[in-house]
Amino acid sequence: MQPFRTLEVSDPRFSHDGLRHFTVKSRALGHRADATFWAPEALPEPSPLVILLHGVYGSHWAWALKGGAHRTTRALIASGEIPPMILAMPSDGLWGDGSGYAAHHGADYERWIIEEVPAAIRCILGDESLAPKFFLCGLSMGGYGAMRLGARHADRCAGISAHSAIVEPGQLGDFIEEDASFIPSGETALAAILTAGAALPPLRFDCGLADALLPANRALHEALDRAGLPHRYQEFSGGHEWSYWEARLADSLRYFAAVWRG
Repeated sequence: MQPFRTLEVSDPRFSHDGLRHFTVKSRALGHRADATFWAPEALPEPSPLVILLHGVYGSHWAWALKGGAHRTTRALIASGEIPPMILAMPSDGLWGDGSGYAAHHGADYERWIIEEVPAAIRCILGDESLAPKFFLCGLSMGGYGAMRLGARHADRCAGISAHSAIVEPGQLGDFIEEDASFIPSGETALAAILTAGAALPPLRFDCGLADALLPANRALHEALDRAGLPHRYQEFSGGHEWSYWEARLADSLRYFAAVWRG
């Protein structure tokens, strides 16, 4: 069975800055869904795929058009700091102020990210273009998504990075208009990571010193230390803002490059 009933892809003749877009009829969501993607012109096979998850209020264009993710990636490839990488920047499914990248209200936002986004990139670029596993990176709500989904799908995920992450579902309530209880309170990033245990993909995360989520990120770091689970945690100046995420994305890409190169 074909992965999608319909797959519409933007014409590269009209792309700007190498960014392209696709819309699919998502079986996981039960409606159409969008993503932006970027690939370097010289693409060895297979190449690592990095899936970037946005935060609340955003959509597929946020990482590129608010954070310049493709420009950061292009510069790091040109300098030789990272190998050629493909970026996929999907919408979260566009439920309310933010879907949380979980299954609820009759739609599986988790399966959309884990199964359908990589499948769409394979359809567009060819099966041989992508490595078997992908990397997950996200900011805020997307940081929660990256950690939870990466831990839950360790067989598919090569590495995880999170910036300014929400670490438990209840924290979504500080950001969204909807009742945040659509994700059970026990579905924390820590719970998913502990369940993965030794199978956990390489993990890093960071938070800004002026970010209201700093205490929660410190607590997660301390809990992982107590559990003896390897990870990298860093703190930097900055708050819960795009200037911070734009600057810190390079750390994620360098981390993924180190994992990729072994």
